[in-house]
Amino acid sequence: MVLNQATLKRDGVQDYVSLRTTALIISAYAIFIVGYFLCTPEVTFEAWQGLFSNLAMKGFTLITLVCIMVHTRIGLWQVLTDYVKCAKLRAVLGFVLNLMAVAYVAIGLIVLWGV
Repeated sequence: MVLNQATLKRDGVQDYVSLRTTALIISAYAIFIVGYFLCTPEVTFEAWQGLFSNLAMKGFTLITLVCIMVHTRIGLWQVLTDYVKCAKLRAVLGFVLNLMAVAYVAIGLIVLWGV
């Protein structure tokens, strides 16, 4: 039985759509935060804590954190495959940098749900 190996891996269209979707969500989050700073006359700890104690804001932040991780993973894969020719070095760099991306999300979750 012949198996098409392209079905087991990502394809360019999926990466393209994922990058654009995650970029839109990250941009929407950034615009919201900038708008919050512009519309709030004095940003105090209480105001900031009040913003992030809202469940909708926690959900939006969680989705944005995951989008940042997905965006980072795809971007790292593209950059590493283009510019790092040694397969072993590429594998080590990919592992370490992807581990950092997962750690950033984990730390973000701890901080986010600790409020």
